[in-house]
Order: sequence, then C-alpha cells, then structure tokens
Amino acid sequence: QVQLVESGGGLVQAGGSLRLSCAASGRTFSSYAMGWFRQASGKEREFVATITRGGPTTYYAYSVKGRFTISRDNAKNTVALQMNSLKPEDTAVYFCAAVVTLPLVVRTRPQEYDYWGQGTQVTVSS
Repeated sequence: QVQLVESGGGLVQAGGSLRLSCAASGRTFSSYAMGWFRQASGKEREFVATITRGGPTTYYAYSVKGRFTISRDNAKNTVALQMNSLKPEDTAVYFCAAVVTLPLVVRTRPQEYDYWGQGTQVTVSS
C-alpha cells in the first residue's frame, strides 16, 4: 500500500508556471505507474499525465501536451508535474495517483488507479 501527498498548488497568472510534487510512502514506489489527474468544479476527474514505473515512458492529455512535463525520482519516492504556459482552463484540483503495473504499461483512466492523494488546488487567473 502507498500513501500519496501532493504539494505545490497555488494561484498563478495566465502564462505562468507551477510545479506540483507528490511524495509517496512505502518501499515499493518503483513498482507503481504514477499519474496526475485534475477535477474542475462541476466536472468529472480527467487524465493529465502518466509515467511508467521505470520512468522511460510518459503520456499526456492532448490539452496539456507540450506545456506540462511529468517526471519521477524513484530514489526519493516522488513524482512531479511541471506546468508551464498555464491557462485559466487549467484551474482545477490536481490529484496524484498510483497503481501497480508491469513495466512500460500506461494507464490513463481514473478507475485504473488504486491509490490517490488528497489533491492540491491550482488556480490560474486571466
């Protein structure tokens, strides 16, 4: 089992940047594929980015591709989401999620993930 804690959210102007971080407990972090999801007020939770357990493969939602970068440090049990060129439509609560997978397996649906953090608010003003 793994516990996830996000940090780094906040208020930023359009065009600005934020870096979210997710710290994971446990000794088997490298067995988990990690994902970032977001949920805007009144909307369903949506996929943002994922990185495979070994870290060589990443996959992004079309809406953030080229602006966001997901990375992980298995030695520190952390996963990060660097968000650049932020837009007002990026405003949401951002969640970190984890699932045990085979190497190179990509997961993009919320129901595929077993563990979730509490979320961190990102607000982008116009």
